[in-house]
Amino acid sequence: MKLRPPTTEPEDSAFDLRARAELSLAFEAVDAPVHLYRTPQPLMARRSFQRVVLGLLLAGSGTGTVLAMRPPELVRGAIEHEYFERTLRGTFMDSAPLLQHLGLGGKQAVPGFPQLMRPCDIDGHLVYHLTTFFEKGGMVTVFAFDQAVALKQGSGWWGSVHWQVITSRDGKPLVLVAQKKQALAVAQKQFGKADG
Repeated sequence: MKLRPPTTEPEDSAFDLRARAELSLAFEAVDAPVHLYRTPQPLMARRSFQRVVLGLLLAGSGTGTVLAMRPPELVRGAIEHEYFERTLRGTFMDSAPLLQHLGLGGKQAVPGFPQLMRPCDIDGHLVYHLTTFFEKGGMVTVFAFDQAVALKQGSGWWGSVHWQVITSRDGKPLVLVAQKKQALAVAQKQFGKADG
């Protein structure tokens, strides 16, 4: 003899049994309409899956955009260096070697109104740092490398400053950093190769 587990539902009364029997005779027993059955949705049709894919696409394209705009490592080091020495003023070296590394060996005076001239170290490279003011442009910091480095010409905005890599008159790369983009244009005319 099997023991039935105790149920919490009350047993059907005679009325319930009679109503169920009459209803079964009143309606034909057929399958439910097809539109009432749940059909499995394809994975791409599910809203939650679509949201996840859209979120991944947006995150990927945002990361790609940031990495595409990111300057080379030496330029990022120069921008960070300029940030920490922005308020420093003084002449810590003779202007002749600085002019030589800037590609202006034949000139006697440093262009603009020099604020800071000193040798520095950026990521293990000896760099000649010049911060100068141009009346029609503004303050610009120029970095000239002692040894040859591989930097392609380019420009952008990174770390709240504008930057530009140009080729000096003697063919070496210079990194320009400024708060105003107009200052970069003025500095490029002073330090870059002459067109033509």
